[in-house]
Amino acid sequence: MRPSFYLFCRGDAVGNTMKEGTNMKFYRDHYDVIVIGGALAGLSAALMLADKGKSVLVLERHNLPGGLATSYVRGGIEIEATLHEMMSIGEKNNRLKVGKFFDDMGVDIDWLKVPEAYHASLPGLEVTLHPGLETFAREVDGAVPGTYDKVLAVLQLCDRVFNSVNELSIHPMSKPQMLLKHPDFVKTAGYSTQEVLDTFGLPQKALDLLAPYWIYVGTGFRELPFTIFSVLMADYVGYGSYIPKKLSHEMSLKMAERAEAMGVQIEYRQHVDKILVKDGQACGVRTARGDEIYGDYVISSAYPNSVYTHMIEPADAVPPEAIKMVNGRRLSLTAFSVVMILDRPAEELGIKDYSVFRGDTMDTDKLYGELKGLGPYRYLTCICHNLGNPGVTPEGTCSYSITTLPRVEGWKTVSADDYDRVKHEVARQMIDTMSDYLGVNLLDHILEIVIETPMTVAHYTGMWNGCIYGYAHTMEDHIVARLQTAEAERFIRHLEFSGAHQISGDGMGPAVTNGRKAAKNVLDTMAEEAAK
Repeated sequence: MRPSFYLFCRGDAVGNTMKEGTNMKFYRDHYDVIVIGGALAGLSAALMLADKGKSVLVLERHNLPGGLATSYVRGGIEIEATLHEMMSIGEKNNRLKVGKFFDDMGVDIDWLKVPEAYHASLPGLEVTLHPGLETFAREVDGAVPGTYDKVLAVLQLCDRVFNSVNELSIHPMSKPQMLLKHPDFVKTAGYSTQEVLDTFGLPQKALDLLAPYWIYVGTGFRELPFTIFSVLMADYVGYGSYIPKKLSHEMSLKMAERAEAMGVQIEYRQHVDKILVKDGQACGVRTARGDEIYGDYVISSAYPNSVYTHMIEPADAVPPEAIKMVNGRRLSLTAFSVVMILDRPAEELGIKDYSVFRGDTMDTDKLYGELKGLGPYRYLTCICHNLGNPGVTPEGTCSYSITTLPRVEGWKTVSADDYDRVKHEVARQMIDTMSDYLGVNLLDHILEIVIETPMTVAHYTGMWNGCIYGYAHTMEDHIVARLQTAEAERFIRHLEFSGAHQISGDGMGPAVTNGRKAAKNVLDTMAEEAAK
């Protein structure tokens, strides 16, 4: 039974109860679309739908938007929680798809361009590489002489495939049309990254310098489709990456603010327990506190693993094929980060680059295999936000994070009793590794420290097993295959999915793209059904 009274505040009202002191229901009787989750994907879907005049309700389990696109305050300093780099933004006069979407929706974000692609600290190599296809190729050639032409050819191929993916995602074509207009996409779509790179005959050191971004898609080169590698390299290396001046929470807060200005209703601290289905079609949701809210469509940011195993009501509305689908997909990576505020400026601590990839090997398949454990982790990515966003911390200090992206298997074995010990052991190993590299004992300079684990991610966001990157891109299951099977995997009518676990996968930029794709599916279905 519900209690007999409620203290009403924003995000705490009951759907079918009158607001205290008013005659207005808290929720409408009906919405065009109900969006589960107020992170980047859900907010992107809401913005796109509101732009087309649809009534939209966003239900978010936390008391603020953004999911992992957030920040926190320690010692009076606001600290970035997760974002290293944002892809698909582009210069103001030459936006890429995510940046253009924000501009088109009226979401005004102060973007800062990251100064370099990355610094690679690898066996026998200490090289800082900058964006721009020719610039990057020239810098690789400086470290590995005689490789300029071949490296540039690799990057140009990536760029052509990247452009094809962007066009085909908007304008699908028949196979003969694709072969005519997008030959490089067609020729390479069935091959792994390793298979394609092998054809260029590059020396191993040059290949090592092309590899560091692999961790952002989380699959070794022998399994990683070249299509995915192409999108990653062309976007980051060709056009550069960006960060919001006011940290990633600037994105989510401004998206939420703009969505509400466009008429979207966003309610916080509203955990969706069930997705209601009638006659094979989604028709609403029930919150954990018992409110039933109805709509024509539901877009879920929750993983299909959660939705199909315990969120659909009635449970027998889930077809066996849906369970087979989630069981057949492999989860990608989760995250472990040590985020520190240090008591010296970066240059006094030997920190020279915004982004550093540090490893004792660049055998990506071997590194991927080792990520299934609890460390020690041999491949780390380090970010000093002050070198991309001056003034982000008080004068005389700097923000420095050390991150690895382990697989979920190992962390699922950690018991509650062992959690604190394991967390601190892994963090200490990562701090010691980078202290040795910098020649400075970082432990002597920590003002504030936060350790973010896979359990942190799972607890804060509800992501299945703390997995931040959705389903792994493999030769059997990646963007090309997913586009071909997408229609068959819409197992319940009027139910769409957004988030990292959808077609694009991997990171905040793709989360925006996936939210837009879910909204487009809804709009297309609306148009088709209206035409019947």
